[in-house]
Amino acid sequence: MGFLLSELTSFATVLLFGLCCFSFSSTDAYDPLDPNGNITIKWDIISWTPDGYVAVVTIYNYQQYRHIQAPGWSLGWTWAKKEVIWDMVGGQATEQGDCSRFKTTPPHCCKKKPTIIDLLPGTPYNKQYSNCCKGGVLSSWMQDPANAAASFQLSVGQAGTSNRTVKHPKNFTLMGPGPGYTCGAARVVKPTKYFSPDKRRVSQVMMTWKLTCTYSQFLAQKTPACCVSLSSFYNDTVVPCPICSCGCQNNITHPGSCVDPKSPYLASVVSAAEKNSPLVRCTRHMCPIRVHWHVKLNYREYWRVKVTVTNFDYSRNYSDWNLVIQHPNFDNLTQVFSFNSKSLTPYGTINDTAMLWGIKFYNDLLMQSGPVGNVQSELLFRKNPATFTFEKGWAFPRRISFNGDTCVMPPPDAFPYLPNAGSRQYISLLTLIMICASTFAFTYAYA
Repeated sequence: MGFLLSELTSFATVLLFGLCCFSFSSTDAYDPLDPNGNITIKWDIISWTPDGYVAVVTIYNYQQYRHIQAPGWSLGWTWAKKEVIWDMVGGQATEQGDCSRFKTTPPHCCKKKPTIIDLLPGTPYNKQYSNCCKGGVLSSWMQDPANAAASFQLSVGQAGTSNRTVKHPKNFTLMGPGPGYTCGAARVVKPTKYFSPDKRRVSQVMMTWKLTCTYSQFLAQKTPACCVSLSSFYNDTVVPCPICSCGCQNNITHPGSCVDPKSPYLASVVSAAEKNSPLVRCTRHMCPIRVHWHVKLNYREYWRVKVTVTNFDYSRNYSDWNLVIQHPNFDNLTQVFSFNSKSLTPYGTINDTAMLWGIKFYNDLLMQSGPVGNVQSELLFRKNPATFTFEKGWAFPRRISFNGDTCVMPPPDAFPYLPNAGSRQYISLLTLIMICASTFAFTYAYA
């Protein structure tokens, strides 16, 4: 009996382990530096119409440092019944679909699975809605919360005219602008309430649905998008990005996979390239972005670092870029000279992570590859005598991400090391002057 119980227990353990393995996939989205980051979509029905309703859809980017850049977001779903979109303000469907069954004025969109995009800046006022018309660009919540939301209004027909008959859409998809986001199912929540301008009256919508979308770097791209190189004042070695960090040169089987900067046809290749498609310079690492961390100076109470971000893509600019760097000395960051900075505290009281981004109209736009395709700044840290050291790679970052994507770091055993005390002799300036003066005096006396 005891043997049988033991066998059953072992079988149950193996079965539970197998179920756990099938329950979690490698594409599950979780960012330890932004554990609560997501994009929340809220669908508010503000009024009923003879055959449906008018709704306001709002997209909130609650991600701390991941933003949606040009050409912007696109939102899709599948209608639960035979709904159509009669009209839209602040956004538009990419296709009208087959509206031949309507004999009079056709709807804005008749597709079962519509795709909605934002309008461009300069849209006429009668087509605008609050937080619209930014070309689909959404800033990250920490970088620019005022521009981290987008809204559009749509009039839906053939949808039901009460809370009992109306059905929310299914299978939401969000492109931002490429893949990477996975959206959950919409659910009915408490109706949204609004205050009047004088804050004396509260009104609420007819019905509200809400869903969240999370990001996974594994879904977004097969290879990383950036890498890190290192150097220091106390070592002549420059540690480059690991070879093939973001892929390898493969011009034999895939001609044109990278661009040689010495090519006489470079200008024609760049001008013929499609906008926002990768056109990466041929390098050992093949990354569009390289972040270089250089330990520059050592003072008595401070130490100084220079950070340089270089764009190796000939076809893409990075607007409103940002860096997230993890290093134990960020709790003593004293000054950042030409970037904006803000601390991230994903682990409660531990302050070892900072977000850096460009200054508006100065270096917030990282230009295409070329002489001006880089931005740089210097960071000044105050030393903590209890932890500060240049030994064993302590002065280099633990993790760096660019626009929310984790960069490939060199292996720790390749970090620039601190020379042994006896391996190099340093001569002070005063000693050198005294030696020169003595030599001159000796030469003059016996000349």
